[in-house]
Amino acid sequence: MDSNTTIMNQLPQFSSSRLTTPLVCVSLPGYDSPVWCKLEYLNPSGSTKDRIARYILTKAMRQGELSLGDVVVEASSGSTSIALALACAQLGLSFVAVMPEGVSNERVMIIRAYGADVELTPGADGIGGAIGRAQQLATERGAFWPQQFSNPDNANAHRYETAQEILSQIATDSVDLFVSGVGTGGTLVGVTQGLDDAGCDVTPILARPIDTGLMADVECSSFSGRIPGVVDGLSTIFASADLPNLKEIEVSDSEAIEVTRQLIRSGFPVGPSSGLNYLAAVRAIEQHPSPAPVAVTVFPDRMERYFSTELFANNPTTSNS
Repeated sequence: MDSNTTIMNQLPQFSSSRLTTPLVCVSLPGYDSPVWCKLEYLNPSGSTKDRIARYILTKAMRQGELSLGDVVVEASSGSTSIALALACAQLGLSFVAVMPEGVSNERVMIIRAYGADVELTPGADGIGGAIGRAQQLATERGAFWPQQFSNPDNANAHRYETAQEILSQIATDSVDLFVSGVGTGGTLVGVTQGLDDAGCDVTPILARPIDTGLMADVECSSFSGRIPGVVDGLSTIFASADLPNLKEIEVSDSEAIEVTRQLIRSGFPVGPSSGLNYLAAVRAIEQHPSPAPVAVTVFPDRMERYFSTELFANNPTTSNS
């Protein structure tokens, strides 16, 4: 047994046992349709990106593409970088996160706390500029570049793990709708494929946030700057996927943020993409021809990486009296 395998076997979250998060049925006041929600914010680093970080890195180590002490470089506006920083810390790897200027300071602090380096690229260049710089750094340093927007193992992590968890946890015989925003596209593509593999007649729903023009940000390209992690036009995983039944549900980013606040007040400590996914799922249920379709979505990440953002801008502070 080589040293890479020994390290992985000593760490439960990186051994052969898979990550597992709860699947719960959520009905917010004012929304009659129940939605099955995968609580991905309960993963070790606080997001669903732990799944792809673990899957890609451990596979690379098993195949000899990565060894202890090697450098990993990736471009990400936040959650993937945080997940990779945690995974690298546990696997004895070094990590450099390349991120566009303007990402919330909480994310940079979390990544650096795991011992990783952060390089910020010009905000005007968006995530595309960060991707170009990550590729350059990987070439210059001989580093491993996961290429989250094009690596098929991004989707495979969800196809062979997340989808199987959903099927083992849900209290129904099948899933009719799977709803997700698209950043890398891995979640929407992979879970849909996994459910289809199991015989579900599932319709994938792309949750598309619509910019209401109230706020700009570098993180989300031409979808909406108020819903971090949802990016238009960058994912070859999504662009090349065979999803013939794909449908889109549009949600204004203002509505998504308000629903996120409702989720938090209901005990789900989530970020804005969870509000987007939940509201899109409710609308997909309402538009479905069946009387009670089963809809599943994910709550992708935790709220603490958004404390300095609009999500918490108008929250009342705690009094010292």
